[in-house]
Amino acid sequence: MLERSKETGGHGAVAILVVEDEEGIVSFVRRGLENAGYRVVVSADGVDGLVMALSDDVDLVVLDLGLPGLSGEEVLRRLRLRRPSVPVIVLTAKDAVDDRIANLDAGADDYMVKPFSVRELLARIRARLRTSGHERGDTLSAGGLTLDLSGHTAFVDGATIALSAREFALLSVLLNHPGQVFSQAQLLDLVWGYDFDGASNVVEVYVSQLRRKLGAERIQTVRGVGYRLSGSDQ
Repeated sequence: MLERSKETGGHGAVAILVVEDEEGIVSFVRRGLENAGYRVVVSADGVDGLVMALSDDVDLVVLDLGLPGLSGEEVLRRLRLRRPSVPVIVLTAKDAVDDRIANLDAGADDYMVKPFSVRELLARIRARLRTSGHERGDTLSAGGLTLDLSGHTAFVDGATIALSAREFALLSVLLNHPGQVFSQAQLLDLVWGYDFDGASNVVEVYVSQLRRKLGAERIQTVRGVGYRLSGSDQ
C-alpha cells in the first residue's frame, strides 16, 4: 500500500520515495525529510514500491532490503533496468562488507546500516541530489534568521553566526516551520534520531545555547507543550 504525505516543500519540492515496512523507521524518517522541506511518498511493500520508484515524479529512493511482496534487492535490480540514473540509498540491518559490495554493485548509490541517524541520512540525500542534478534551493529564512543549508551557514539580521552541528539542525527544524510548536520528544527524534542516548534535558540545553546566540526572544517556550520559533515574518 502507498501513503502520500503532506507536501511541506511546495509543488517544486524534491520528491523522495521511502520503501520501508517498519513503521517506527518510516515515522522518524518521514518527519525528518518533511521538516527538511522534501515531499515524501511511502510504500511498505516491494511491489508497490517498485511501481512508485519507476515514476518520473520520484527524484530519489530510500530502499529497505527486507520487504514483503518483493525483496529490496529485486526492486533495485528491476529499477535499474528502467531508471538507471535515479539515486537509491539502501537501508538494511546487514553490515557485512560482502553485503555492502553486493548492493553497491547491484546499483545502489549509497548504503546505510540500521540503526542510523536521520541527520546523516539527510546529509547523504543532499550529496546524492547534488551529483544527480536535483539539488533544491537550500535556504530557510524567517524573522531575520537565515540558514544556508548547503553551506551550513547561519545569519542573524545579515550577520554570520557560528553554530554547532546540533544547534544548526535544531534551528533548521524550527525555522522550516515558523510558529509551529515542537515537543521535546519530537525534537529529540528529528535532531538526535535513533543514535541519541544522552541526557534527558539535552533539548533544553541546546535551546538555551541558541537563545544566547540568536536572542532570547526568538525561541518561545510554550509551557507544557514545547518550543516554537517566534517573531516570524512569514
